[in-house]
Amino acid sequence: MTELLALDAGPLLGLPLAELWFGLVFFILATFLFLDGFDFGVGVLFAFQDDEETRETMLAAIGPFWDGNEVWLVVFGGALFAAFPSVYANLFSRHYLLMFAILGALILRGLAPEFYEQRHDERWQRWWGRAFVVGSVAAPFFLGMFTANWMVGATGTFTVAGALVGLALVALTVVDGAAFLRLKVRGDLQERARGYGVRALVAYLALVVAAVGYLAVAQPALRSSLASPVVLGLLALSVALGAAFVAATRADRHYLAFGTVAGLVAALVGVVAAVIYPAIDPAAGLLVEDAIVSTLPLNLMTIGSAVLLPLVFVYFAVLYSAFSGPMDADEGYGAGE
Repeated sequence: MTELLALDAGPLLGLPLAELWFGLVFFILATFLFLDGFDFGVGVLFAFQDDEETRETMLAAIGPFWDGNEVWLVVFGGALFAAFPSVYANLFSRHYLLMFAILGALILRGLAPEFYEQRHDERWQRWWGRAFVVGSVAAPFFLGMFTANWMVGATGTFTVAGALVGLALVALTVVDGAAFLRLKVRGDLQERARGYGVRALVAYLALVVAAVGYLAVAQPALRSSLASPVVLGLLALSVALGAAFVAATRADRHYLAFGTVAGLVAALVGVVAAVIYPAIDPAAGLLVEDAIVSTLPLNLMTIGSAVLLPLVFVYFAVLYSAFSGPMDADEGYGAGE
């Protein structure tokens, strides 16, 4: 009882826990978008492949990872609910159509490769291949719409900002997927992935510029946030990381290129967080300090997260180490299951 009373007395170690949890929520979101992003990107690039062996190789490349990567979306929702329950309730009720669309796209994206592998019938595989592509495009697009609507405080489902950010996120997942394929495959597909990645990067940067320009014109209340040193610094960093990605790709520095994509995803999510802060739910006018849970559960969650999150990262390190290196088509989809 004494220990509980001590935890209820104030923030753990005097830390700014509300701000730390705000950062942690967006860090988890960025982790999901980066890790599952390459799965989505491979799914988009699947549409441009006609050779069956190439398609099997692409499925084998993501097979051990995609279901584990999607856990981070659950962690994101859990962290938001635990730390900012009112924001969770507001966002998920206000954008419930987008939530259903995201879940539907994720279900389609998950089921399609499984059914694709069940029968080696041309018509069967053609339709499930298309379903795989649709789910891989729709999931990041709707996630981008949700994130943009959250950022601008929109109450409707479709917004121009949401569409622009959704398209930008799809393009970024293609960059991610191309960088991942450069790590996991060899031969002609690896060379073609270079071109896919560079073209998608150009599209991504152009869409980011379009989205920022639109927000500056259409959302006067956001102009000061968009012109803040943090946001401008993150945008400049994105351009620098894009140049580094192109240079690393041309030099066949595959891990460096993949790392720059992680930076691009972090910069995009960082821009969203910087524009929102100090609010966490602009549509409801909720600030971070107002929406955070009370001191005792906040301290207990912080202790639990400090113990569990390192274990999660160890698990993912082991997973990615176990399935490192290039994949072959004959290894089969879902080799890690």
